Amino acid sequence: MNDQLRRRSVGAPAARSALLTVLGEYVLPTSGSAWQETLISALGRLDYTPQAARQALARSIADGWLHAERRGRRSRVLLTPGTATMLTSGAERIYSFGRSRAWDGQWLLVVLRVPEQSRHVRHRIRSQLAWAGFGSLGGGVYVSPHVEREAELRTLADDNSAAEVQSFHARFGEVGRLEGIVGNAWDLDGVAQIYHQFIARFQRLRPKTPEAVFQAQTHLVHAWRKFPFLDPDLPETMLPRSWPRSRAQQLFETKHEAWYAAARDYFTSLDSVAEPARARRLRGGVTAAASRPRRTTPAAGFSRHPKTSLGGGPESSGPRPIAHVDAVVRSPSP
Repeated sequence: MNDQLRRRSVGAPAARSALLTVLGEYVLPTSGSAWQETLISALGRLDYTPQAARQALARSIADGWLHAERRGRRSRVLLTPGTATMLTSGAERIYSFGRSRAWDGQWLLVVLRVPEQSRHVRHRIRSQLAWAGFGSLGGGVYVSPHVEREAELRTLADDNSAAEVQSFHARFGEVGRLEGIVGNAWDLDGVAQIYHQFIARFQRLRPKTPEAVFQAQTHLVHAWRKFPFLDPDLPETMLPRSWPRSRAQQLFETKHEAWYAAARDYFTSLDSVAEPARARRLRGGVTAAASRPRRTTPAAGFSRHPKTSLGGGPESSGPRPIAHVDAVVRSPSP
């Protein structure tokens, strides 16, 4: 996944981060495109100024995340293939995250070696490992209970020729305490605090109007899509008692299902309003003609979309900030 896109998915509340949530939740599952005015209006409903919304769109187009097509005096904004792929994989990770799973006890160990003169490469790789849920044991050694993520390491090594990356499969032995390793590698207290903030924010939220439902749903998805990157998704046996993930996950599923249809309909109404008037008239004329009863005598001169989601992500930030990943992932030793 593009590292900049990933950072925008889970970063601080900014218009571009909110735009990714809107694209993943409302644009990706339908046509893959929307009128520029629709996206500006949607961000406006999330308390971003028109200037901030336009800047977010312009920068996203300039960076190749989106593509704009002129249609008359208007612009239709389309997802590029890379962005569509990122949002699709994010959605799969977001909606499967938090459910209990079996673990066979195997760890994925990574040994990272980077020359001293390539510190920028070391920093980039350490950040990517943190995004993937690896914890640092120090000395360039990282661990994860997700052996299936080894494929990501191949890309990591290929993209950084200055780095030497080696992976091992291992089991914890009889010496030492597993709890100590978990506590040193990940800041679980910090993650739990963000889960509690999520629960407090959304459990009593009862939006009454279509616009309020759209706002609530977008904020809900944006807040939840951060957790696959913040939470290392450790097996239940390694977690503290009363770990809040399952409670937060149930809350997310319940609220998302309850608000899904109304939020999607509201966004569709924004896109309909932004649709050029001539296209609406043509579409309306076809609909009206189709609903008219057929003549029995010819007149003179004539013959005869499923529920999916993000980046997850899919990574809105609404006005209320969510802690950045750096606050909850232990910084590896240099």
